[in-house]
Amino acid sequence: MTQALQPGVPRRRRALFGLLDADGWGWASLKAFFWFVVIIFVLGYIPDRAYYFTVNKTLDLGILAWSPVNLCPPSNRTLPCPAPAGSVVPWQPSPSEIALPEARTDGTLVTVGTKLLFIGGTDGSKASDKVFVAETVSPGSFDKWTEGPKLPASRAGAAVTSFGGAIYVSGGVDENGEPTKTTFVLTPNLSTGDLGKWQSADELKQSLDLPEARTDGSLVALADGLLFVGGEGPDGVTSTTWKSTLDKSVLGEWKKQADLAAPVADASSALVGNFVWIYGGRDTKGPVAGVQRGTVATSGDQQGQVTQWGLNNGQNLPAPRTNAVGFVSNGTIYLVGGNDGNGSRGEVYWTVPSSGANGDQLAEWKHLSVDDLPAPGLEGGSASVSGATVFITGGKRGADVVRDSVRADLAPQEPFFQLGLVGAVVPALKIDGELGQQLGYLNAAGAGTVTFIALLLIGWAYAHKERTRQLFERMRGRRRR
Repeated sequence: MTQALQPGVPRRRRALFGLLDADGWGWASLKAFFWFVVIIFVLGYIPDRAYYFTVNKTLDLGILAWSPVNLCPPSNRTLPCPAPAGSVVPWQPSPSEIALPEARTDGTLVTVGTKLLFIGGTDGSKASDKVFVAETVSPGSFDKWTEGPKLPASRAGAAVTSFGGAIYVSGGVDENGEPTKTTFVLTPNLSTGDLGKWQSADELKQSLDLPEARTDGSLVALADGLLFVGGEGPDGVTSTTWKSTLDKSVLGEWKKQADLAAPVADASSALVGNFVWIYGGRDTKGPVAGVQRGTVATSGDQQGQVTQWGLNNGQNLPAPRTNAVGFVSNGTIYLVGGNDGNGSRGEVYWTVPSSGANGDQLAEWKHLSVDDLPAPGLEGGSASVSGATVFITGGKRGADVVRDSVRADLAPQEPFFQLGLVGAVVPALKIDGELGQQLGYLNAAGAGTVTFIALLLIGWAYAHKERTRQLFERMRGRRRR
């Protein structure tokens, strides 16, 4: 028999399934990298997770990636789990005790400090000058309505917005159903809660009356003024847009801006970044699905002006809608209900403008049947967002003008437990406030101390392998006894 090695030549050990020399640089480098990762994990990741376990509702462990197992809290009701981004928790009717004193449609709901104002509207026969006021009493709720300061004249279908601490009501129809060009202004005292009284443009000595009579237009608050878009005048649906620019704390007279790409009235509007979105509404033929984008110039001689409007059929609503409820929350644009030409609808659609450098494109409009309003839908209502809750008050269901409100949560809860291929989400303590933070720091410090001591013990054990082996043998012997 022939020896593989000559006498006196040591046999070299192999590591990692025989791939590396156990005494070589490759195996040494691999071990060094492994222990470097372990030290970072033990002294960084574990204390970090200990802190967030204290203050968060859930805790991510590892890299979750795709999760085949998801469990959501019952507060999400019938939403899919996890809830799609932008979806709303299904609508709930408000208690009858906080219904409007009178049925109203085509009025406007506005938030002023801690108060909600429902301005004008119609009972189905003629416009009203009444303003109803309710106090918000907790997140997602408000108190009974009372009568507030009346408008100088009856208005329905007016364009309303808040700007610079004041509320502006432009256009709308009067008691006779005729379009008007007036602008009324209410300037509440937020420090005292006093709403004050409405003033006309003449009383304010400002040129705020519209150049022409309009109803069912959109009033958008820009950074430096107000923009009035579209609407219907004596000659029908229009494509005109006007802007009143702030000059030395005073809004100036309305000046013409670029015309809409297509005439529209009764549309919903949203300002996101430097773009004004006008979606839905009606033209001379009836409800439309078009979405128009206005560009607000950010530099040059036309800074602050709306220089052009675009109409991209690829971004249209899934179906025509007019007199719908539109609002924006957390950069997401919503459309609720409306009329498709055959009656009231209840669908809820939402979309998010692109987050790129331009932000001038809309993602696909999304829809979940569980988010729809109860049949027979709603049109002519008005929305106000309060924190994570949206209220829709008034409107029509079919031919019936209503007094009540519905509400929905715009922030569905994330899953409290998820199990993925390389990670998991588990429930955590969620201790709020300063107490939670201090306890979190203590947990992080405790976890860091324990893991540091564990590292020292591991290092000592590797440095004294023979003694460590003897200790284990003694422990085994005692267990056997």
